Amino acid sequence: MQYLSGTDNEHTVAWDFWITGGRKAGEWSKIAVPSHWEQQGFGSYNYGRDYVTYGKNFRFHEEKGIYRHAFKVPADWKDKKISIVFEGSMTDTEVKINGELAGDIHQGSFYRFTYDITDKVHFGRENTLEATVSKMSKDNTVNNAERLADYWIFGGIYRPVYLEATPKAHIAWTAIDAKADGSFKSNVYLENIQENSALRVDLKDREGSVVATTRVKLQASDSVRLVSLAVKNPNLWTAETPHLYHAVFTLENDRVENYQTTERFGFRTVEVRQGDGIYVNGVKVKMKGVNRHVWWPETGRSVNPRLDLNDVKLIKEMNMNAVRCSHYPPDKSFLDYCDSLGLYVLDELAGWQKAYGTPVGKKLVKEMVIRDVNHPSIILWSNGNEGGHNKELVDEYAKYDLSARTVIHAHHRPGNAINGIDGNHYEDYYSTKKILEGPNIYMTTEFLHAQDDGGAAAGLADIWELHWEAKLGGGGFIWNFADEGIVRTDFNGTIDVNRVNAPDGILGPYRQKEGSFFAIKEIFSPVHIKLKKLPADFDGNIEVENRYHHTDLSACSFAYKLVRYQLPYADATGIRTEKEYGLSAPAIKPTEKGILKLQLPDDWKVYDALLLTATDPHGEEIYTWSWRVRDNAAITKDILPVKTATTVELTEDSVHYMLKANGITAFIAKETGLLADLANDYSMKLAFRDGPLLIDGEYTLKDVKTNSVGENKTVEFTFDGQLGYIRWTMRPDGWLKLDYSYEMQGKRPYAGVSFNFPENYIITAKWLGNGPYRVWKNRLQGVTLNTWENMYNDSRAGIGPWEFPEFKGYFSDVSWVQFNTTQGKFLVATEQDDMYLRLFDFYGISGPRHYPRLPEGDISFLDAIPAIGTKLAMGINNRPEVNGPTGEMTVLDQPISRTLYFYFGIPRGEKENTQFVMPKENILTD
Repeated sequence: MQYLSGTDNEHTVAWDFWITGGRKAGEWSKIAVPSHWEQQGFGSYNYGRDYVTYGKNFRFHEEKGIYRHAFKVPADWKDKKISIVFEGSMTDTEVKINGELAGDIHQGSFYRFTYDITDKVHFGRENTLEATVSKMSKDNTVNNAERLADYWIFGGIYRPVYLEATPKAHIAWTAIDAKADGSFKSNVYLENIQENSALRVDLKDREGSVVATTRVKLQASDSVRLVSLAVKNPNLWTAETPHLYHAVFTLENDRVENYQTTERFGFRTVEVRQGDGIYVNGVKVKMKGVNRHVWWPETGRSVNPRLDLNDVKLIKEMNMNAVRCSHYPPDKSFLDYCDSLGLYVLDELAGWQKAYGTPVGKKLVKEMVIRDVNHPSIILWSNGNEGGHNKELVDEYAKYDLSARTVIHAHHRPGNAINGIDGNHYEDYYSTKKILEGPNIYMTTEFLHAQDDGGAAAGLADIWELHWEAKLGGGGFIWNFADEGIVRTDFNGTIDVNRVNAPDGILGPYRQKEGSFFAIKEIFSPVHIKLKKLPADFDGNIEVENRYHHTDLSACSFAYKLVRYQLPYADATGIRTEKEYGLSAPAIKPTEKGILKLQLPDDWKVYDALLLTATDPHGEEIYTWSWRVRDNAAITKDILPVKTATTVELTEDSVHYMLKANGITAFIAKETGLLADLANDYSMKLAFRDGPLLIDGEYTLKDVKTNSVGENKTVEFTFDGQLGYIRWTMRPDGWLKLDYSYEMQGKRPYAGVSFNFPENYIITAKWLGNGPYRVWKNRLQGVTLNTWENMYNDSRAGIGPWEFPEFKGYFSDVSWVQFNTTQGKFLVATEQDDMYLRLFDFYGISGPRHYPRLPEGDISFLDAIPAIGTKLAMGINNRPEVNGPTGEMTVLDQPISRTLYFYFGIPRGEKENTQFVMPKENILTD
């Protein structure tokens, strides 16, 4: 092999280039190959849905690019067959070698194509390659299938180009069928076989040992031979156990080896048992999958093996077991990593919502299957997407696939099930439940559209449980893996997601992890634990369900920690002290339940939390769960002590009650009972005020009482209506205690109280609670208990900046939060459990009006939060309840009482601070 281009988007070769339209048109220059010419500063951009956006009068940019490149063919290749191979070119590609056409113009962007150029090259001296690439095809069915699509469309030779030299007599390609019973068959496609030739096939294991071999005599007329072997008790390939073998095919002539090629494969049997399920090696499997575009922001669909490997690892990290190659075959290296690391693959013929015509479609099916047929990871062929199904092509796949994989249609309208599999897209919880009644296996090829911060993990737990429990549940593939944001070379490198069309990933364009990433990791965990809180009589036994298909839990490892977390005024975050304990992995068969037994030490209840980590047989973390040991009352009690104190003063004027102690003064409005202002003798006053405002509450002031309780002073406001009371208590150490009670009946998107504070003053927030990511009511998974600290950002999933975790949002199970601001620090703690913290203005789904609607105020302390819906382009589904019970609003039917403690500023020490002298006047603030 000899590369004429570079090997990938990071290793390119400069070719001569000329383009007919757009930027740099009409002049010869250089272009990096492989690449899209738009990303090299040539031509013009189009998004595939531009025809929808701009209507019937719109025309796509249809520039042509002419590539020229000089190359030499080694003189010792003279007696060989010389082929030129293009791994992918967008779109119609005419190839000339030394001025002669290499063959027919190739049509289709995502497929490997080859020309025999033996009679056109000069050996040992310079040759000229000229390729004319047309962005739009002359075959309108190619344009309909590939270009009229909901993704970015480009031009250019974007995958490698190389020469292959083979003996005249050689093996063109092979199609392997290796079953779980150890039987091995392969169609071996031959060219120019000579008399006295033979074919030897050696099967080798991972260590290179030959485990089976055969030798068959060939006839000169042979163009294909079927060979059969058998291996006793082979290691089987599954997504959980990706055992691979190598088949070495050797052509011999008079016992002399003339040609050899090697194919990697796995022993596995894939069956679609109609009316039952999809089986791998006799075991029913359910897809925990995602759709993936081939993508990198700087280079579009021109990528490299390192990026492919990273994507496979990220998919596996989410505890997924499957990927759909949407909406075209990926680079071969991606499939190689799916083979070796273990993912079930749906390999898809392009056809976004319209199909290839039959003549060109037959050619492209052949090119796709011949290239990909021996990948054990590929378990199904997908014959186009959402109406892009040419049914005349269904029987074409088996012509080249000896294993006769099932062909499916990834569709979005009922009535398109094929071969016993229904893949209907974007069904909700209740329609999913109905489809799972039969008669077909339901394996949805797109669901829970992950645009902005909606969909993906939001509602996933509900829908996944339906699939897991249903006989006909085949699982599904979330849309989509990553935001398709392109670095626009015509707009100074701005990342463009075409606004509402392409920001639909679980990850950002550079694979930044959004909150759904970690929630999916927990939901799809094959070690399934339902325990949410430790019971009062917890004895160390945790019920576990094994949701692997082929792995006993005894192959995994487990460890737990007892931890104490960092305190508010510590300089550090995270865990303060910990003790780690190993434990025996229980033998629990796939799909069965059992008990994980923790041998707890006698003093385990003095710790803040219990952390449990499960690790898979390959040494990768499955998930870490966290449970509180001590409740908020105990945690708050620990942080309340302050070493200094003064007598509490309670005074009033015409509009305020003033509570003062230890230099801190709180001004409480007489007419409302709300905090109106603050003052501090030792630091700047804070603009935290206007609360506790009962969100969406209706009430009127009934009475006000002041009181002394020991050394404390209190002001209590009682109300008629939904707010029961607000009671402020100032302690001598400066802690301001707030007790309040409310009762709101019926369904509520959120419930609790709010305060105001300028968002632009915030530097960081540090808290003990779940994090570091925000949550929604129907996406509470993926967060763990710890002392976290996030710096302020204005990140917006899908839109940018892609800075995660987001600072703003809803945060769950918060014990205390310390705000670091440009006015100083202040700390808020609660005695009761299960408090949500809302930080500032944000949204989950963008639109003419953003969703879900936010509570009043800037900072909220909540007892209920909203769920989030989904969005597909401009279609907003703000009814999260349709995606399952967790999407329903919280029903309130009892009074709710909560206590909050506030400390405004840094507590005064026992000794005066002599490190510096505070200026009497600060010109920036006074």
